[in-house]
Amino acid sequence: MNLKRTVIFVAVILAIGLSAYALSFGASVGDYDVIPIRDAIKYGLDLRGGVYVVLEARPGEGETVTGAVLDRAVATIRNRVDGLGVNEPVIAKQGENRIRVELPDVTDSERAVDMIGKTAQLKFIGPDGNEVLTGQNVRNAEAVYQTSSSGLKQAVVSLELDSEGADSFADVTGAIMEIPDTPGYQPERSISIVLDDEVISAPEVMAHITDGKAVIDGMRDIEAAAELATLIRAGALPVDLEAVEIRAVGPTLGANSLERSVRAGFIGILLVMVFMIAYYRIPGLVADLALVIYIMIVLLVLVSINAALTLPGVAGLLLSIGMAVDANVIIFERLKEELKNGKSLRPAIDAAFRRAFTTILDSNITTLIAAAVLFYLGAGPIQGFAVTLTIGILSSMFTAIVVTRWLLKMVVGMNITKNTKLFGA
Repeated sequence: MNLKRTVIFVAVILAIGLSAYALSFGASVGDYDVIPIRDAIKYGLDLRGGVYVVLEARPGEGETVTGAVLDRAVATIRNRVDGLGVNEPVIAKQGENRIRVELPDVTDSERAVDMIGKTAQLKFIGPDGNEVLTGQNVRNAEAVYQTSSSGLKQAVVSLELDSEGADSFADVTGAIMEIPDTPGYQPERSISIVLDDEVISAPEVMAHITDGKAVIDGMRDIEAAAELATLIRAGALPVDLEAVEIRAVGPTLGANSLERSVRAGFIGILLVMVFMIAYYRIPGLVADLALVIYIMIVLLVLVSINAALTLPGVAGLLLSIGMAVDANVIIFERLKEELKNGKSLRPAIDAAFRRAFTTILDSNITTLIAAAVLFYLGAGPIQGFAVTLTIGILSSMFTAIVVTRWLLKMVVGMNITKNTKLFGA
């Protein structure tokens, strides 16, 4: 027995075991805390719950949908979503005329869609039917409480106009104040506030406004005022958008799906490990150690690139685990043939890895091409599947060709046994 190699091999096993424990349950090392990998990974919409919306551009007569138009629409929607207070939203172009919006932890899908899809064309219409100013003349909009003449607090939207809007507003309100005031509501003394061709408020002008500050009253509550203020601040969409796909995922459904997927993956990995040891013996044990390293590498890469793990992504991860074992199967079958041809362990191992390399490389390249196509043409969960599959393939090639070979040579160098039957012969 080679004591030095044996000590190194045992140390490697302990390191793998401790690393796997730390990633699974967390650990404290001096002043540093290692959080469980489950808490470090960012989860996708289908696992966290929320709203998934696909918006399609509907250009009007004479309008065309270009990449620049969609970029402006994405920027506007992002400003609106920020106003909703949604954490880690996903807003991206999809194809030539669609925008995909993923809002995690949002439960009211109708409110979310209504908020992000409004064209938000704000207009102030004078009593003569002419346009006084538009949302582009609004410098700022905020939801505040205002005390009415009767002493009641009511939610309003406070507006601050730019210089052009302030001058126009001053001219119109000054002209209105020349109209005699009589008891009751007077439409001829009002300015209608129109949002997307719908009158949301038509307050009567009670003073000559010259400072460029106005309010929109008639709000249902402070939440409604906040939504309107967000729409005004974000500006108008450059093109009409229609929701063509809406999916709401409950957080309970996502959590249950993740738990079941993890449980199924654990059972599958355990069965694979048992099979590898039972069929290939010592090489199977080495492959199991490499498989643990592979899983840790993939999870750490997902955390490092801040990738969102989705259910299809979990499927891609589990599929790549099977492919990682498949590479070992190819190598070990070649090892058995080399041993049956009369070669000793070291030359047989070298020959097995050398001859199996081409087959492993070819099979993984074809899968990588498929993953690249899925990522380029797919969207959302399909891209998540492609990302995890790609990371898994590259990691599996590394562990199968480099890690497994190194560990297997370490075992042979320990000189514990030279019985080729324990190596699958």
